[in-house]
Amino acid sequence: MDLPHVSATVREFIDKGPKKLLIGRWVESQSGEVFDSIDPSTGERLASIYQGDASDIDAAVQAARRALEGPWSRISPSERARLLWRLSDLIEENAHELSQLESLDTGKPLTETSMVDIPMTVDHFRYFAGWTTKLTGETLPVSFPGDYLTYTRREPLGVIGAIVPWNFPLMITSWKLAPALACGNTVVLKPSELTPLTAIRLGELCREAGIPDGVLNIVPGLGPKAGAALTHHPGVDKITFTGSTRVGREIVRASAEDFKRVTLELGGKSPNIVFPDADLNAVAGGIMMSIFFNQGEVCSAGSRLYLHKRIYDDVLSKVVERANAIRQGAGVDPGTQMGPLISEEHQNRVLKYIETGIEDGAKVLAGGRFPSKTGYFVQPTILEARDDMTVAQEEVFGPVLSVLPFEDLSDVIRRANRTDYGLAAGIWSRDVKKAVRVAHGLKAGTVWVNGYNLLDATSPWGGFKQSGIGREMGKVALDHYTEVKSVWVNLT
Repeated sequence: MDLPHVSATVREFIDKGPKKLLIGRWVESQSGEVFDSIDPSTGERLASIYQGDASDIDAAVQAARRALEGPWSRISPSERARLLWRLSDLIEENAHELSQLESLDTGKPLTETSMVDIPMTVDHFRYFAGWTTKLTGETLPVSFPGDYLTYTRREPLGVIGAIVPWNFPLMITSWKLAPALACGNTVVLKPSELTPLTAIRLGELCREAGIPDGVLNIVPGLGPKAGAALTHHPGVDKITFTGSTRVGREIVRASAEDFKRVTLELGGKSPNIVFPDADLNAVAGGIMMSIFFNQGEVCSAGSRLYLHKRIYDDVLSKVVERANAIRQGAGVDPGTQMGPLISEEHQNRVLKYIETGIEDGAKVLAGGRFPSKTGYFVQPTILEARDDMTVAQEEVFGPVLSVLPFEDLSDVIRRANRTDYGLAAGIWSRDVKKAVRVAHGLKAGTVWVNGYNLLDATSPWGGFKQSGIGREMGKVALDHYTEVKSVWVNLT
Protein backbone atom coordinates (compact mmCIF):
# COMPACT_ATOMS: atom_id res chain seq x y z
CA MET A 1 0.00 0.00 0.00
CA ASP A 2 0.97 3.60 -0.48
CA LEU A 3 1.16 4.90 3.09
CA PRO A 4 2.30 8.53 3.18
CA HIS A 5 3.11 10.00 6.61
CA VAL A 6 3.82 6.50 8.00
CA SER A 7 7.15 5.56 9.58
CA ALA A 8 9.38 2.75 8.29
CA THR A 9 8.79 0.83 11.54
CA VAL A 10 5.04 0.81 11.02
CA ARG A 11 5.42 -0.16 7.38
CA GLU A 12 7.65 -3.06 8.38
CA PHE A 13 5.13 -4.27 10.97
CA ILE A 14 2.26 -4.10 8.48
CA ASP A 15 4.21 -5.75 5.67
CA LYS A 16 5.18 -8.80 7.72
CA GLY A 17 3.15 -11.89 6.75
CA PRO A 18 -0.19 -12.70 8.43
CA LYS A 19 -0.17 -11.67 12.06
CA LYS A 20 -0.20 -14.65 14.42
CA LEU A 21 -2.18 -15.41 17.55
CA LEU A 22 -0.53 -15.18 20.96
CA ILE A 23 -1.34 -18.40 22.81
CA GLY A 24 1.53 -18.78 25.21
CA ARG A 25 3.70 -18.07 22.16
CA TRP A 26 3.05 -16.79 18.65
CA VAL A 27 1.17 -19.41 16.62
CA GLU A 28 -0.92 -19.70 13.49
CA SER A 29 -4.64 -20.32 13.89
CA GLN A 30 -5.53 -24.00 13.96
CA SER A 31 -7.71 -23.60 10.86
CA GLY A 32 -5.02 -21.65 9.00
CA GLU A 33 -7.66 -19.14 7.92
CA VAL A 34 -6.86 -15.43 7.74
CA PHE A 35 -8.86 -12.22 7.53
CA ASP A 36 -7.94 -8.71 6.45
CA SER A 37 -7.76 -5.53 8.44
CA ILE A 38 -9.03 -2.71 6.21
CA ASP A 39 -7.82 0.89 6.04
CA PRO A 40 -11.12 2.79 6.51
CA SER A 41 -9.77 5.87 4.74
CA THR A 42 -9.36 3.94 1.47
CA GLY A 43 -11.24 0.66 1.81
CA GLU A 44 -8.02 -1.20 0.91
CA ARG A 45 -6.39 -4.08 2.76
CA LEU A 46 -4.03 -2.94 5.48
CA ALA A 47 -2.78 -6.26 6.85
CA SER A 48 -3.72 -9.93 7.15
CA ILE A 49 -4.30 -11.68 10.47
CA TYR A 50 -4.77 -15.33 11.36
CA GLN A 51 -8.39 -15.89 12.31
CA GLY A 52 -9.00 -17.55 15.64
CA ASP A 53 -12.05 -19.71 16.33
CA ALA A 54 -13.39 -21.90 19.14
CA SER A 55 -10.41 -24.28 19.02
CA ASP A 56 -7.95 -21.41 19.37
CA ILE A 57 -9.98 -19.89 22.21
CA ASP A 58 -9.88 -23.24 24.00
CA ALA A 59 -6.11 -23.44 23.59
CA ALA A 60 -5.76 -19.86 24.87
CA VAL A 61 -7.92 -20.54 27.93
CA GLN A 62 -5.84 -23.61 28.74
CA ALA A 63 -2.62 -21.58 28.38
CA ALA A 64 -4.06 -18.90 30.66
CA ARG A 65 -5.05 -21.51 33.24
CA ARG A 66 -1.58 -23.09 33.22
CA ALA A 67 0.03 -19.68 33.74
CA LEU A 68 -2.46 -18.80 36.48
CA GLU A 69 -1.73 -21.97 38.43
CA GLY A 70 1.96 -21.95 37.58
CA PRO A 71 4.55 -19.17 37.29
CA TRP A 72 2.19 -16.20 37.53
CA SER A 73 0.85 -17.32 40.91
CA ARG A 74 4.38 -17.38 42.32
CA ILE A 75 5.30 -13.85 41.24
CA SER A 76 5.25 -11.36 44.10
CA PRO A 77 3.05 -8.25 44.01
CA SER A 78 6.08 -6.00 43.69
CA GLU A 79 7.33 -8.05 40.73
CA ARG A 80 3.91 -7.73 39.05
CA ALA A 81 4.22 -3.99 39.55
CA ARG A 82 7.67 -3.97 37.98
CA LEU A 83 6.43 -5.89 34.93
CA LEU A 84 3.46 -3.57 34.43
CA TRP A 85 5.68 -0.52 34.84
CA ARG A 86 8.16 -1.95 32.34
CA LEU A 87 5.29 -2.52 29.89
CA SER A 88 4.14 1.08 30.32
CA ASP A 89 7.69 2.26 29.60
CA LEU A 90 7.80 0.21 26.40
CA ILE A 91 4.44 1.60 25.26
CA GLU A 92 5.74 5.10 25.90
CA GLU A 93 9.00 4.37 24.06
CA ASN A 94 7.00 3.12 21.06
CA ALA A 95 4.28 5.78 21.29
CA HIS A 96 4.85 7.24 17.81
CA GLU A 97 4.63 3.82 16.17
CA LEU A 98 1.54 2.84 18.18
CA SER A 99 -0.16 6.17 17.43
CA GLN A 100 0.32 5.70 13.70
CA LEU A 101 -0.76 2.07 13.81
CA GLU A 102 -3.93 2.93 15.76
CA SER A 103 -4.69 5.79 13.40
CA LEU A 104 -4.28 3.56 10.33
CA ASP A 105 -6.44 0.78 11.73
CA THR A 106 -9.27 2.92 13.14
CA GLY A 107 -9.17 5.96 10.83
CA LYS A 108 -9.06 8.39 13.76
CA PRO A 109 -6.78 11.46 13.51
CA LEU A 110 -3.18 11.10 14.57
CA THR A 111 -3.60 14.09 16.85
CA GLU A 112 -6.11 12.06 18.88
CA THR A 113 -4.15 8.81 19.04
CA SER A 114 -0.94 10.61 20.00
CA MET A 115 -2.54 12.95 22.55
CA VAL A 116 -5.26 10.69 24.02
CA ASP A 117 -5.18 6.98 23.18
CA ILE A 118 -1.51 6.18 23.74
CA PRO A 119 -0.80 8.49 26.72
CA MET A 120 -3.91 7.24 28.52
CA THR A 121 -2.86 3.64 27.84
CA VAL A 122 0.47 4.37 29.51
CA ASP A 123 -1.27 6.05 32.46
CA HIS A 124 -3.57 3.08 33.03
CA PHE A 125 -0.76 0.55 33.25
CA ARG A 126 1.19 2.80 35.61
CA TYR A 127 -1.83 3.54 37.78
CA PHE A 128 -2.69 -0.13 38.29
CA ALA A 129 0.96 -1.09 38.68
CA GLY A 130 0.76 0.96 41.87
CA TRP A 131 -2.13 -1.11 43.21
CA THR A 132 -0.41 -4.51 43.16
CA THR A 133 1.07 -4.03 46.63
CA LYS A 134 -2.05 -2.44 48.10
CA LEU A 135 -4.68 -5.15 47.62
CA THR A 136 -5.19 -5.61 51.34
CA GLY A 137 -7.80 -7.43 53.40
CA GLU A 138 -9.12 -6.63 56.87
CA THR A 139 -8.96 -8.08 60.34
CA LEU A 140 -12.57 -8.43 61.52
CA PRO A 141 -13.82 -7.88 65.13
CA VAL A 142 -16.27 -10.82 65.07
CA SER A 143 -18.71 -11.37 67.96
CA PHE A 144 -19.27 -15.09 67.54
CA PRO A 145 -18.74 -16.92 70.87
CA GLY A 146 -15.14 -18.02 71.21
CA ASP A 147 -11.74 -16.69 70.33
CA TYR A 148 -11.03 -16.27 66.60
CA LEU A 149 -8.61 -14.58 64.28
CA THR A 150 -10.90 -13.58 61.41
CA TYR A 151 -9.64 -11.79 58.38
CA THR A 152 -10.32 -11.25 54.70
CA ARG A 153 -8.00 -11.52 51.72
CA ARG A 154 -8.37 -10.55 48.08
CA GLU A 155 -7.60 -13.29 45.58
CA PRO A 156 -7.52 -13.23 41.76
CA LEU A 157 -10.75 -14.19 40.02
CA GLY A 158 -8.87 -16.45 37.61
CA VAL A 159 -8.95 -16.45 33.81
CA ILE A 160 -10.41 -13.25 32.41
CA GLY A 161 -11.99 -13.08 28.95
CA ALA A 162 -11.62 -9.52 27.64
CA ILE A 163 -13.53 -8.44 24.55
CA VAL A 164 -12.50 -5.05 23.20
CA PRO A 165 -14.27 -2.78 20.66
CA TRP A 166 -12.88 -1.07 17.58
CA ASN A 167 -13.25 2.59 18.55
CA PHE A 168 -10.45 2.80 21.18
CA PRO A 169 -8.72 -0.55 20.74
CA LEU A 170 -5.50 -0.07 22.70
CA MET A 171 -6.81 2.29 25.36
CA ILE A 172 -9.80 0.12 26.27
CA THR A 173 -7.53 -2.94 26.27
CA SER A 174 -5.51 -1.17 28.98
CA TRP A 175 -8.70 -0.54 30.98
CA LYS A 176 -9.19 -4.31 31.20
CA LEU A 177 -5.69 -5.74 31.05
CA ALA A 178 -4.03 -3.44 33.60
CA PRO A 179 -6.34 -4.15 36.58
CA ALA A 180 -6.67 -7.83 35.63
CA LEU A 181 -2.91 -8.38 35.70
CA ALA A 182 -2.39 -6.14 38.73
CA CYS A 183 -4.77 -8.38 40.68
CA GLY A 184 -2.94 -11.54 39.59
CA ASN A 185 -5.33 -12.82 36.93
CA THR A 186 -4.47 -14.12 33.48
CA VAL A 187 -6.23 -12.90 30.33
CA VAL A 188 -7.54 -14.10 26.99
CA LEU A 189 -8.00 -10.98 24.87
CA LYS A 190 -10.33 -10.95 21.86
CA PRO A 191 -9.71 -7.68 19.99
CA SER A 192 -12.19 -6.48 17.39
CA GLU A 193 -11.64 -8.07 14.02
CA LEU A 194 -11.84 -4.56 12.56
CA THR A 195 -8.89 -3.19 14.59
CA PRO A 196 -6.58 -5.95 15.85
CA LEU A 197 -3.18 -4.46 15.03
CA THR A 198 -2.27 -2.56 18.19
CA ALA A 199 -3.38 -5.51 20.33
CA ILE A 200 -0.92 -7.71 18.44
CA ARG A 201 1.83 -5.12 18.85
CA LEU A 202 0.98 -4.89 22.56
CA GLY A 203 1.47 -8.65 22.79
CA GLU A 204 4.98 -8.23 21.42
CA LEU A 205 5.70 -5.55 24.01
CA CYS A 206 4.34 -7.73 26.82
CA ARG A 207 6.80 -10.46 25.88
CA GLU A 208 9.60 -7.90 25.68
CA ALA A 209 8.64 -6.66 29.14
CA GLY A 210 9.10 -10.17 30.52
CA ILE A 211 5.48 -11.05 31.27
CA PRO A 212 5.42 -14.87 31.43
CA ASP A 213 3.98 -17.00 28.62
CA GLY A 214 0.25 -17.55 28.91
CA VAL A 215 -0.46 -14.58 31.17
CA LEU A 216 -1.74 -12.61 28.17
CA ASN A 217 -3.18 -14.50 25.22
CA ILE A 218 -4.49 -12.69 22.13
CA VAL A 219 -6.97 -14.33 19.76
CA PRO A 220 -8.21 -12.08 16.95
CA GLY A 221 -11.31 -13.46 15.29
CA LEU A 222 -14.92 -12.88 14.40
CA GLY A 223 -17.41 -12.15 17.16
CA PRO A 224 -19.83 -15.03 16.39
CA LYS A 225 -16.93 -17.51 16.46
CA ALA A 226 -14.10 -16.39 18.72
CA GLY A 227 -16.12 -13.98 20.85
CA ALA A 228 -18.99 -16.41 21.43
CA ALA A 229 -16.56 -19.23 22.21
CA LEU A 230 -14.88 -17.07 24.85
CA THR A 231 -18.13 -16.05 26.55
CA HIS A 232 -19.38 -19.65 26.69
CA HIS A 233 -16.08 -21.30 27.70
CA PRO A 234 -16.38 -23.04 31.10
CA GLY A 235 -12.73 -22.31 31.86
CA VAL A 236 -13.27 -18.55 31.84
CA ASP A 237 -14.08 -17.02 35.22
CA LYS A 238 -15.10 -13.53 34.08
CA ILE A 239 -15.99 -11.66 30.91
CA THR A 240 -15.24 -7.97 30.61
CA PHE A 241 -16.84 -6.49 27.50
CA THR A 242 -17.11 -3.08 25.90
CA GLY A 243 -19.46 -2.77 22.95
CA SER A 244 -23.09 -2.70 21.92
CA THR A 245 -26.01 -3.20 24.27
CA ARG A 246 -27.29 -5.99 22.01
CA VAL A 247 -24.11 -8.04 22.38
CA GLY A 248 -24.03 -7.21 26.08
CA ARG A 249 -27.39 -8.95 26.50
CA GLU A 250 -26.02 -12.04 24.74
CA ILE A 251 -23.03 -12.11 27.09
CA VAL A 252 -25.25 -11.89 30.16
CA ARG A 253 -27.31 -14.83 28.88
CA ALA A 254 -24.14 -16.85 28.25
CA SER A 255 -22.78 -16.03 31.71
CA ALA A 256 -25.84 -17.64 33.31
CA GLU A 257 -24.62 -21.09 32.21
CA ASP A 258 -21.87 -21.17 34.85
CA PHE A 259 -22.40 -17.83 36.65
CA LYS A 260 -19.38 -16.08 35.19
CA ARG A 261 -18.63 -12.69 36.61
CA VAL A 262 -19.47 -9.99 34.07
CA THR A 263 -18.67 -6.31 33.63
CA LEU A 264 -20.18 -4.51 30.67
CA GLU A 265 -19.61 -1.03 29.27
CA LEU A 266 -22.29 -0.57 26.66
CA GLY A 267 -24.04 2.12 24.65
CA GLY A 268 -25.05 5.67 25.38
CA LYS A 269 -27.21 8.55 24.20
CA SER A 270 -25.71 11.23 26.34
CA PRO A 271 -27.28 14.66 26.90
CA ASN A 272 -25.20 17.83 26.76
CA ILE A 273 -27.11 20.67 28.45
CA VAL A 274 -26.23 24.34 27.94
CA PHE A 275 -27.72 27.01 30.21
CA PRO A 276 -27.81 30.72 29.28
CA ASP A 277 -25.34 31.64 32.06
CA ALA A 278 -22.63 29.39 30.60
CA ASP A 279 -19.32 30.68 29.27
CA LEU A 280 -20.41 30.79 25.64
CA ASN A 281 -16.83 31.21 24.45
CA ALA A 282 -16.04 27.74 25.81
CA VAL A 283 -19.34 26.08 24.96
CA ALA A 284 -18.92 25.79 21.19
CA GLY A 285 -15.58 24.02 21.54
CA GLY A 286 -17.00 21.74 24.20
CA ILE A 287 -19.90 20.78 21.98
CA MET A 288 -17.54 19.97 19.13
CA MET A 289 -15.48 17.75 21.43
CA SER A 290 -18.58 16.03 22.73
CA ILE A 291 -19.84 14.84 19.34
CA PHE A 292 -17.12 15.01 16.67
CA PHE A 293 -14.19 13.65 18.67
CA ASN A 294 -13.23 10.24 17.23
CA GLN A 295 -15.78 10.75 14.41
CA GLY A 296 -18.57 10.48 16.99
CA GLU A 297 -17.70 6.80 17.42
CA VAL A 298 -17.73 7.22 21.19
CA CYS A 299 -20.15 5.55 23.58
CA SER A 300 -20.30 8.73 25.68
CA ALA A 301 -20.77 11.10 22.72
CA GLY A 302 -22.93 14.09 23.60
CA SER A 303 -25.31 13.33 20.76
CA ARG A 304 -28.30 15.14 22.31
CA LEU A 305 -27.59 18.85 22.66
CA TYR A 306 -30.11 20.69 24.86
CA LEU A 307 -29.76 24.45 24.27
CA HIS A 308 -31.70 26.98 26.32
CA LYS A 309 -33.94 29.04 24.05
CA ARG A 310 -32.32 32.32 25.10
CA ILE A 311 -28.97 31.28 23.59
CA TYR A 312 -30.20 28.73 21.07
CA ASP A 313 -29.54 30.66 17.86
CA ASP A 314 -26.23 32.15 19.02
CA VAL A 315 -24.65 28.88 20.13
CA LEU A 316 -26.07 26.88 17.26
CA SER A 317 -24.69 29.23 14.63
CA LYS A 318 -21.20 28.92 16.14
CA VAL A 319 -21.37 25.12 16.21
CA VAL A 320 -22.67 24.89 12.63
CA GLU A 321 -19.89 27.18 11.42
CA ARG A 322 -17.25 25.04 13.13
CA ALA A 323 -18.75 21.78 11.89
CA ASN A 324 -18.72 22.99 8.30
CA ALA A 325 -15.03 23.89 8.65
CA ILE A 326 -13.83 20.46 9.85
CA ARG A 327 -11.16 18.97 7.58
CA GLN A 328 -11.73 15.29 6.82
CA GLY A 329 -9.15 12.86 5.54
CA ALA A 330 -6.98 9.89 6.41
CA GLY A 331 -6.22 9.77 10.11
CA VAL A 332 -2.45 9.63 9.60
CA ASP A 333 -2.50 12.84 7.57
CA PRO A 334 -1.36 15.58 10.00
CA GLY A 335 -3.94 17.99 8.55
CA THR A 336 -6.93 15.74 9.29
CA GLN A 337 -9.36 16.85 11.98
CA MET A 338 -11.90 14.04 11.52
CA GLY A 339 -11.29 10.69 9.89
CA PRO A 340 -13.53 8.08 8.26
CA LEU A 341 -15.92 5.76 10.05
CA ILE A 342 -14.67 2.26 10.75
CA SER A 343 -16.32 0.34 7.89
CA GLU A 344 -18.67 0.58 4.95
CA GLU A 345 -21.32 -1.26 6.95
CA HIS A 346 -21.10 1.28 9.75
CA GLN A 347 -21.04 4.18 7.27
CA ASN A 348 -24.31 2.92 5.80
CA ARG A 349 -25.80 2.53 9.28
CA VAL A 350 -25.01 6.13 10.22
CA LEU A 351 -26.29 7.46 6.89
CA LYS A 352 -29.52 5.52 7.43
CA TYR A 353 -30.02 7.25 10.78
CA ILE A 354 -29.56 10.62 9.11
CA GLU A 355 -32.04 9.65 6.40
CA THR A 356 -34.55 8.47 9.00
CA GLY A 357 -34.16 11.70 10.93
CA ILE A 358 -34.90 13.75 7.81
CA GLU A 359 -37.94 11.58 7.06
CA ASP A 360 -39.17 12.19 10.61
CA GLY A 361 -38.93 15.95 10.07
CA ALA A 362 -35.46 16.84 11.34
CA LYS A 363 -33.89 19.90 9.70
CA VAL A 364 -30.34 19.49 8.40
CA LEU A 365 -28.15 22.40 9.51
CA ALA A 366 -24.79 20.89 8.55
CA GLY A 367 -23.57 17.81 6.71
CA GLY A 368 -26.08 15.08 6.11
CA ARG A 369 -24.13 13.07 3.56
CA PHE A 370 -20.67 11.62 2.89
CA PRO A 371 -17.99 13.40 0.86
CA SER A 372 -17.42 12.22 -2.72
CA LYS A 373 -14.15 10.42 -2.01
CA THR A 374 -12.92 6.92 -1.30
CA GLY A 375 -13.16 5.56 2.20
CA TYR A 376 -15.98 5.45 4.73
CA PHE A 377 -16.52 9.13 5.41
CA VAL A 378 -19.62 10.85 6.77
CA GLN A 379 -19.76 14.63 7.09
CA PRO A 380 -20.15 16.22 10.53
CA THR A 381 -23.94 16.43 10.71
CA ILE A 382 -26.20 18.66 12.81
CA LEU A 383 -29.96 18.11 12.91
CA GLU A 384 -32.68 20.17 14.56
CA ALA A 385 -34.72 17.38 16.07
CA ARG A 386 -37.39 16.39 18.60
CA ASP A 387 -37.04 14.08 21.58
CA ASP A 388 -39.37 11.50 20.05
CA MET A 389 -37.33 11.06 16.86
CA THR A 390 -35.36 7.85 16.36
CA VAL A 391 -32.18 9.83 15.70
CA ALA A 392 -32.59 11.52 19.11
CA GLN A 393 -33.32 8.29 20.99
CA GLU A 394 -31.10 5.57 19.54
CA GLU A 395 -27.31 5.44 19.60
CA VAL A 396 -26.02 6.51 16.16
CA PHE A 397 -22.32 6.08 17.01
CA GLY A 398 -21.26 8.60 14.40
CA PRO A 399 -20.82 12.35 13.83
CA VAL A 400 -24.52 13.17 14.13
CA LEU A 401 -25.77 15.78 16.61
CA SER A 402 -29.46 16.20 17.49
CA VAL A 403 -30.19 19.73 18.76
CA LEU A 404 -33.15 20.25 21.11
CA PRO A 405 -34.34 23.53 22.70
CA PHE A 406 -35.48 23.81 26.33
CA GLU A 407 -36.60 26.45 28.85
CA ASP A 408 -37.36 24.82 32.21
CA LEU A 409 -34.64 23.24 34.40
CA SER A 410 -36.78 20.42 35.81
CA ASP A 411 -38.16 19.69 32.37
CA VAL A 412 -34.71 19.36 30.79
CA ILE A 413 -33.60 16.94 33.52
CA ARG A 414 -36.69 14.84 32.87
CA ARG A 415 -36.11 14.90 29.10
CA ALA A 416 -32.42 14.14 29.45
CA ASN A 417 -33.24 11.06 31.54
CA ARG A 418 -35.92 9.83 29.13
CA THR A 419 -33.71 7.28 27.41
CA ASP A 420 -32.71 3.65 27.93
CA TYR A 421 -29.10 4.71 28.47
CA GLY A 422 -27.21 6.39 31.28
CA LEU A 423 -23.50 6.51 30.51
CA ALA A 424 -22.52 10.19 30.60
CA ALA A 425 -23.82 13.75 30.49
CA GLY A 426 -22.53 17.31 30.17
CA ILE A 427 -23.66 20.51 31.89
CA TRP A 428 -22.58 24.05 30.98
CA SER A 429 -23.28 26.76 33.55
CA ARG A 430 -21.44 29.28 35.74
CA ASP A 431 -23.98 28.68 38.53
CA VAL A 432 -22.36 25.96 40.64
CA LYS A 433 -25.48 25.30 42.75
CA LYS A 434 -27.58 24.78 39.64
CA ALA A 435 -24.94 22.62 37.96
CA VAL A 436 -24.67 20.37 41.02
CA ARG A 437 -28.44 20.08 41.27
CA VAL A 438 -28.66 19.01 37.65
CA ALA A 439 -25.67 16.65 38.00
CA HIS A 440 -27.36 14.90 40.92
CA GLY A 441 -30.62 14.66 39.00
CA LEU A 442 -29.17 13.06 35.86
CA LYS A 443 -29.13 9.27 35.60
CA ALA A 444 -25.59 8.86 34.29
CA GLY A 445 -22.39 7.20 35.44
CA THR A 446 -20.27 10.28 34.69
CA VAL A 447 -21.37 13.91 34.60
CA TRP A 448 -19.05 16.65 33.35
CA VAL A 449 -19.59 20.29 34.33
CA ASN A 450 -18.10 22.84 31.92
CA GLY A 451 -16.17 20.18 30.04
CA TYR A 452 -16.71 16.98 28.10
CA ASN A 453 -14.97 13.63 27.48
CA LEU A 454 -12.69 14.12 30.49
CA LEU A 455 -11.15 10.81 31.59
CA ASP A 456 -8.46 9.73 34.02
CA ALA A 457 -7.20 6.39 35.29
CA THR A 458 -8.31 7.32 38.82
CA SER A 459 -11.94 8.08 37.89
CA PRO A 460 -14.48 5.20 37.66
CA TRP A 461 -16.13 4.69 34.28
CA GLY A 462 -19.42 2.93 33.57
CA GLY A 463 -23.11 3.51 33.15
CA PHE A 464 -26.60 3.41 34.60
CA LYS A 465 -29.51 1.51 33.06
CA GLN A 466 -28.71 -0.19 29.72
CA SER A 467 -25.29 1.45 29.55
CA GLY A 468 -23.77 -1.43 31.45
CA ILE A 469 -22.87 -3.30 34.63
CA GLY A 470 -19.94 -2.46 36.87
CA ARG A 471 -17.15 0.07 36.53
CA GLU A 472 -13.76 0.31 34.85
CA MET A 473 -10.86 2.54 35.90
CA GLY A 474 -10.19 3.81 39.36
CA LYS A 475 -9.94 1.88 42.61
CA VAL A 476 -13.42 0.45 42.18
CA ALA A 477 -12.25 -1.57 39.15
CA LEU A 478 -10.20 -3.77 41.49
CA ASP A 479 -13.42 -5.12 43.01
CA HIS A 480 -14.31 -6.60 39.63
CA TYR A 481 -11.05 -8.54 39.30
CA THR A 482 -10.78 -10.05 42.79
CA GLU A 483 -12.73 -12.40 45.05
CA VAL A 484 -12.95 -11.66 48.76
CA LYS A 485 -12.30 -14.64 51.01
CA SER A 486 -13.05 -14.72 54.75
CA VAL A 487 -10.72 -16.83 56.91
CA TRP A 488 -11.64 -17.91 60.46
CA VAL A 489 -8.88 -19.30 62.69
CA ASN A 490 -10.12 -20.85 65.93
CA LEU A 491 -7.72 -19.76 68.70
CA THR A 492 -9.46 -21.58 71.58
